[in-house]
Amino acid sequence: MTKEEMFFAVFCIENLAERLGIGGEEAYQMLAIQSKVLDEYIIPYYDALHTQGKEYIVNDILALMKKEGFL
Repeated sequence: MTKEEMFFAVFCIENLAERLGIGGEEAYQMLAIQSKVLDEYIIPYYDALHTQGKEYIVNDILALMKKEGFL
């Protein structure tokens, strides 16, 4: 993982936590432990995702998590 991908992952975790009204640790658990969204979606698709706005990114992650049954 590059430094830029790591910063983006933190951005996603923090903004997902804010949207859901949960702590950052809980959001990390959801993205990296309970699901594999962090390793199988956020990081691999960094090049496309990081060009989008915050609301689009968070909505996209939430839609994927709902589709996969994690929300």
